[in-house]
Amino acid sequence: MTAPVIDTESLDRAVAELRRGAPSWAATPLTERISLLERLLPRIVDGAASLVAAGAHAKGYGPHSPWAAEDWASGPWALAQNVSARLHVLRRIAADQDPLPAEAVREQGGRTWVDVFPATGWDRLLLNGFSARVLTRPGTTLESVRKQAAGQYRGRPRPAGVALVLGAGNIPAMTAVDILHKLYSEGQVVVVKMNPVNAYLRPHFEQIFAEFTDRGWLRFVDGGPAEGAYLTTHHGVDSIHVTGSDRTHDAIVWGSDDQAEQRRRDDRPLIDKPFTSELGGVSPCIVAPGRWSAADFRFQAEHIVTSKMNNSGHNCIASQILVLPRSWDGTEHLLAEIRKVLRALPARTDYYPGAEQRLAAVRAAHRDAESYADGHRLLVPDITDHDDILIKCEVFASALGVVRLPGATPTEFLRHAVEFANDRLPGTLGATLIVHPRTERAHRAAVQKAVADLRYGTLGVNCWSAAGFLLAYPLGRTPRPHQAVHRQRHRLRQQRLHARGRREDRAARTLRPRPP
Repeated sequence: MTAPVIDTESLDRAVAELRRGAPSWAATPLTERISLLERLLPRIVDGAASLVAAGAHAKGYGPHSPWAAEDWASGPWALAQNVSARLHVLRRIAADQDPLPAEAVREQGGRTWVDVFPATGWDRLLLNGFSARVLTRPGTTLESVRKQAAGQYRGRPRPAGVALVLGAGNIPAMTAVDILHKLYSEGQVVVVKMNPVNAYLRPHFEQIFAEFTDRGWLRFVDGGPAEGAYLTTHHGVDSIHVTGSDRTHDAIVWGSDDQAEQRRRDDRPLIDKPFTSELGGVSPCIVAPGRWSAADFRFQAEHIVTSKMNNSGHNCIASQILVLPRSWDGTEHLLAEIRKVLRALPARTDYYPGAEQRLAAVRAAHRDAESYADGHRLLVPDITDHDDILIKCEVFASALGVVRLPGATPTEFLRHAVEFANDRLPGTLGATLIVHPRTERAHRAAVQKAVADLRYGTLGVNCWSAAGFLLAYPLGRTPRPHQAVHRQRHRLRQQRLHARGRREDRAARTLRPRPP
């Protein structure tokens, strides 16, 4: 096969322009960086409707469809929330305050925790009941957390340079948030290669980030794998970030030729630049047994289906495996409610490339899979083979598998569930834990142990772990921690991989709503 012909001249020009602009971004004072974000927010608002309409059209429905609510949440709102979170911290620094309030950093159980959400009165009003905190790595002290927070703006700037962002193809705000992270958290100017799936977003991003492109701090380019591969090895690119699949990551690090596996075994990566990744996997939703009301079953059924079927399942953080107690009398009740929700939802298009083939592979492996919405949604209610396709492979489509594990008590079940999630499911991006507040109070030690032991970057307790990526505060206010978000029942975490492809120490973020 011949290599595809690519326009290297335009790629070289984009990188060269950024290299010329990098020093001016590095020299831009904090007050002007704040002003840039303040002026960016109105452009998000002004372009919100057109951004949502473009996403809805690409996914096969109209801008006024109920499905478009997802595009509002994962596009304009998520981006505005991220900008607002950055402004909150930068304004504190500009006012000669610490980025983290002193009371937000504390020790608990021999580890250092940072309370990161809610941070403002608006947070408490608009997302009442949610809280998020970050668990730092063992050995991290209170003093070091306070000292390292927002180091880019407190005498420890990183070297100026050019970052390559390989944009995600599913969630609109993800690429924009990656741009802001490279600019504001790492101090680098950015060349963004749009994913072909959502290249239609480019003119909207160019409008939102107009000031940054005008000043030579940001460039957008299009193309496929060939253009991406060219940029990853470009001498003018200093660091790389990719949001995507493990296959994309491995192709960059080890290559895709017949020597790739040998390079992996020999630990000989193709690149030696700083490289971070936000990779998908098979994310679990673990449901602890407890005494639930009929309303609890209905609510959590809607919650679980949302965590899988949002964006037609085209989410790296989608719940793919529902982990249920085999002996709990509520298991069948919950599955019955899930079936009702699946039947009630209108059909929608699986727009992401390859979705139909991946769903066909699930059907081939499970002739008895339950089918909903004209076959676009699949439920496999009892997976017993732990080498099953739904356990081993990220489907990235609307298929939900159920694994039933032993455990007569919440403590016993959670032990089995944590072991299964850690040892059997690939990926560590995020996990969701659903536990009734009464159960959590009665088995507090077991729940806390499960939260601490789950090896996932973002853990949602009684909220889908995706919430942690939307809040923004847990992702950027502290140095490389482990995050948890609690919405009366949820938590979150997130991982990154370095250039050698090994797992890096994670920041764990726990998201959870406060108990009533």
